This record gives sequence, structure tokens and C-alpha cells, in this order.
Amino acid sequence: MDNEIHDFLLKHLRSIQENNIPVYYETTTGDLTLYEWWVTPHRLDGLPFHEFMMTSNASRGSIFGAEDQGRKAESRLDLANLHIQRYGDTAVASYTLLISTALAEGVKVAAHNESRVIVKLNGEWKVVHVHKSPAYSAPHIQP
Repeated sequence: MDNEIHDFLLKHLRSIQENNIPVYYETTTGDLTLYEWWVTPHRLDGLPFHEFMMTSNASRGSIFGAEDQGRKAESRLDLANLHIQRYGDTAVASYTLLISTALAEGVKVAAHNESRVIVKLNGEWKVVHVHKSPAYSAPHIQP
């Protein structure tokens, strides 16, 4: 396990979970590219999309849009099957992101397969690209 990349990745992901925009900016490049399958089938570029989402979530007291009747919901994140590949000043982290949220009706778990490309720029690690895909058993052959 590459502890340096692992610790950086957790810091980055927790900044998103906690709607911490300054740390998100600290850990992400301004020219970020990403694919989020549930948002749009097209590539998203830059930080404004997530800043808007995080600001909106923070104002509602929610995390990733999860609310429990207007109260801030408790949540946690886990990285299942984390694999880190490091090549000098570049790393690729792939895993299944599990977000567990405690709601009045019980705990809800959202899962996404993710890959994050992380590059050391001017001595600091930054996420430069994210690719997410659904974590379910999709049919291989369409009828």
C-alpha cells in the first residue's frame, strides 16, 4: 500500500464529503476532467460544477444531496478493493467508493467504481482526472 497516495486520496475524498471547498481546490487541478455517469454521459471540465454542488449541499446541511428531513445526515466513506499504481510523480487509484448514509428509514449505501489520476505538480499531489462508472452487474450482451 502506498501510504502517501492513500492519505492524499482520503483527504481529497473527505473534502468532497464535507463540502470543504478550500481543501477540494488544494487537492485538485483547475483543469480537472471527469466522467460522472449519473450526471451526464459527457465529460465535465473544471471545478465550477463541483463548487456549485458542494456550496448547495453545505447550505442544506447535506452530503452528496443526502438529507434526513432537513437534518444533516451522518455518513461515512469506504474504499473497497483499493488499488494504487504509482509511476514516479503520477499515480492511478482505482476502487469502489461506498458512501453509507444514515437516514430515518435506515442506512442507504451508494456505490460507484472510480479511477482517479493523481499527479505531483510543484511538489504537491493533485487529482487531474476522475472516471466513475456504475457498480452493478450490467448485462454483457443486449437482447
